[in-house]
Amino acid sequence: MPEETALQSRWDESFRADVVAGLSRPQKSIPCHWLYDARGSDLFEAITRLHEYYPTRAETEILARHADQMADFCGARAVLVEYGAGSGIKTEILIAALREPRLYVPIDIAPEALAQLARRLARRFPDLEARPVVADFTGDFALPPDLPPGPRAAFFPGSTIGNLNRREAAALLARLRQHVGEGRAIIGIDLKKDLKTLLNAYDDCEGVTAAFNLNLLERINRELEGAFPLDRFIHEARWNEAESAVEMHLVSLDARIVPVGGQDFAFRAGETIHTESSRKYDLAAFGTLARAGGWRVTEVWRDRAERFAVLGLAASA
Repeated sequence: MPEETALQSRWDESFRADVVAGLSRPQKSIPCHWLYDARGSDLFEAITRLHEYYPTRAETEILARHADQMADFCGARAVLVEYGAGSGIKTEILIAALREPRLYVPIDIAPEALAQLARRLARRFPDLEARPVVADFTGDFALPPDLPPGPRAAFFPGSTIGNLNRREAAALLARLRQHVGEGRAIIGIDLKKDLKTLLNAYDDCEGVTAAFNLNLLERINRELEGAFPLDRFIHEARWNEAESAVEMHLVSLDARIVPVGGQDFAFRAGETIHTESSRKYDLAAFGTLARAGGWRVTEVWRDRAERFAVLGLAASA
């Protein structure tokens, strides 16, 4: 219990620090992982079931069709290391196909999500040991030192790598390479496509994505003594051509001062808080990025509509 209390305290302080720092920038921004409190996670699960939001369906289709090939790619008796594990629903498809996996190491910044994931997987895969790691995968951290020998495979589904800029993504790929050595990596990426399809995926007609984004302000109000008037901020999805990314913003409808955590933050009418970027790739661009992180793309699995790709990466010399 003392360890869990200390972990929660660090978690709360990190949230406060990121929000205060982010609202102090000329372009206000808050890291996207703070969108996922309990309600945010529930709303995101609802998003994945929307007609407009194709990535989850497309990646699940790929995993269901090609899990055996991915298992062969990882090798028998592999240690599977998943980054940003979250609910791990898609991970179950891969684990079920793996040949006698030795260990599952889910990594996530949210300890409660990891605990739920470990309990669920223990029921479905009682012979597979799970060793959760609470860490922010975008920063440096070490895997447990006593992992069993044998092949390792990094798993990073969900096109989450699209939330990172080029420097961050290259650093993450280098970290995966360090963690798995001469092992393999399986990574999901969302492919470039027409703007209407892309923007609709992040601004659905039912308003679920808007509620997901605005929930961040509710969380700030609740946890950091914020005073955001929720009816004076709106959700907006926009395309950033230079970054090849769909961005999510919270737009202030008028000029105001908003107290948060004992500090005041000024907003102009139309000023935004940038809450997420989702970068879209073509295979050539991602191949260049992979090489910068110490990998080469050797396998490409696509859904039937070619909206999404899951890539198999092998360590490069």
